[in-house]
Amino acid sequence: MFKKPLGNLKTSAPLRNSDRRKLKQYIIRAFSLDSDVGEELVPDGLLSVKFKTHTDEPGVAYLGPDGDPLWFTLGIGSEDMIPTVYTLWKKPDLLPFLSTPSAVIPVLVGGADLMIPGVVQHPSSLQAGQLVSITEHIHHSALIGPPLAVGHMAVDSDILSEAAAKGKAVFVLHAWNDHLFDMGHKGNPPDPWEMSHSAANDQQAIEDKDDTESNSKEPVVDALGSQLEQTQLDDPAPTIELTKEDVSSILHDALLQAMKTTLSNSQTSALPMPASTFYSTYILPSRPAQSPSQPSVSTPIDIKHSSHKSLAYFFKSAEKHGLLKLKEIKSELMVFSVATSHPNVAAHRPYLSLKDVALRDEKRGQREEEERTRVKELEVTELWKPHLQSLKFFADAGFDTSARYTYTEIKTVLDKYVTDRQLVNAHDQSYINVGADELLQTTICKSDNPANMEFFKREQLIERLSDKMQSWYKICAESRDPVLKKGQIKPISVVVKVRQGRKATTLITGFEPFFLEAVALAEELKTRCASSTSVSPAPGKSSGMEVLVQGKQVKEVTEFLASRGVPKRWVHTEGGGKK
Repeated sequence: MFKKPLGNLKTSAPLRNSDRRKLKQYIIRAFSLDSDVGEELVPDGLLSVKFKTHTDEPGVAYLGPDGDPLWFTLGIGSEDMIPTVYTLWKKPDLLPFLSTPSAVIPVLVGGADLMIPGVVQHPSSLQAGQLVSITEHIHHSALIGPPLAVGHMAVDSDILSEAAAKGKAVFVLHAWNDHLFDMGHKGNPPDPWEMSHSAANDQQAIEDKDDTESNSKEPVVDALGSQLEQTQLDDPAPTIELTKEDVSSILHDALLQAMKTTLSNSQTSALPMPASTFYSTYILPSRPAQSPSQPSVSTPIDIKHSSHKSLAYFFKSAEKHGLLKLKEIKSELMVFSVATSHPNVAAHRPYLSLKDVALRDEKRGQREEEERTRVKELEVTELWKPHLQSLKFFADAGFDTSARYTYTEIKTVLDKYVTDRQLVNAHDQSYINVGADELLQTTICKSDNPANMEFFKREQLIERLSDKMQSWYKICAESRDPVLKKGQIKPISVVVKVRQGRKATTLITGFEPFFLEAVALAEELKTRCASSTSVSPAPGKSSGMEVLVQGKQVKEVTEFLASRGVPKRWVHTEGGGKK
């Protein structure tokens, strides 16, 4: 459907809030979603854009705030919302799915429909016309590959289980890497996900039934040639041996892949280069990646096992087809240029290559390393304990007078008290009739003339009640015992002060409750800010220590505190700018 660029593409326009809410409610009902999930899949800031497909069929795409297409419709006035793969990656189980070997995916991306022989797993209750997603099958695993295509069932699921069934299984509407997908950020598919227990049982039952009824049912996997088509799905560890022609075809596709992706932009500036270097740098990394759902290939994919007699013959064959230009310099074959605009390059649909897998694994390793090294943010909780005037109030309200309460819990106590005693103002429910309850009035009012305090807003009451309680705080940090102390916690102060004319210094105080020690903090900031630091007692009784850094270092100090897990709301700054 989107194998060619979209035509007559209009400028995107923001969706009105009322229209977005209607769309969200429609999707929640249509797909049986929770409201929270609906909010994620139909977020604020949604845009709509009208388009026409290459077959002149009109449609509307709904784009997220980041520009990714999330939903689309096809046809004049159609209200059938179809999720894109970007949406399915957020919620993989949004649609019932069929799985297929990974070698079939490039065929689907190229615009083909999914054929019945290419279906490995499917639910038992699908009907023709039903919306489904297509995922990559992972052999003998409870994991399911990410959704890579979406379409309508061409037949009922009963037909998929019939022996020697042929024909189309799914009419593909949209797939990963097509031109609708290219409107978004064009990211790589996410990692496989684990299906629910009930779905796993259903899928496994279908797979077992298929194995029993038809041991000869084979997936259509053109990408690795006819040998792959002869591999049985129920072979526990299938391996195949490719012909020399198969290897040559794969190497030719790898050349097209490199020209379409790596060499399409600035990389051509590296030319000319020796043919052997070009082969190892661009062609070998561009070979298709193996997948757990594919039978393993026992034949190495290289020049020695191809139909070409040598690397020179391979490159001269590519030159004959107009893909590149060669020149021999001092008996060494050099690649001088590549024809990235060649029709064969333009028609090539990129696939998941060895280079892509290596980059994905590298990024995953970096993310895991970042997760390991990232300091978890401190959990700072303000608490209040009943004290003096508030003790009787908590006792009469039926709550523990020795417990420590959060702000939300104090609100719960107050709400229960005023509800039980019907103190909510009949004319304005945001007000509480304080004068109607002597205990509440004496608890929250000041000793001077409490009789004038007849009405209070609910939030004011909570503030007043917490003022009559004893302040505590608790700080929790990873790999440390929680710290519970009496007193009011204050934010760390980071203040720029100008002394001796124009000379500026940055003063940091109040950091001790956040597991920071003055001398160590000064040493860290000395290195980070490349400035001299000093430590001295802060003025005032029991005020702790003060760290002084030369220059205006607010940005550097706040970034350092954030790296140590101090929440942003617990850092108060004044001044700023560069050193």
